Amino acid sequence: MKSLLSSRPVLWFLFLFNLAVAAVAPFVVDGTQGVMTAVGMGVVSLGAGVSLMRDRGKEAGARRAS
Repeated sequence: MKSLLSSRPVLWFLFLFNLAVAAVAPFVVDGTQGVMTAVGMGVVSLGAGVSLMRDRGKEAGARRAS
């Protein structure tokens, strides 16, 4: 399961989907529930984005080494 969740296509999906939901949630769901949904989805999106950036650095280092 870990290898599936850390694959680039899945990370891109998590990043973009959760970012979109975080941007729309406060307008669709009223009150505190909408804000908390946006915060939770934003955290997941940021985590996926950080993983994408970290993997990008590893790929660049691997290209320089070869």
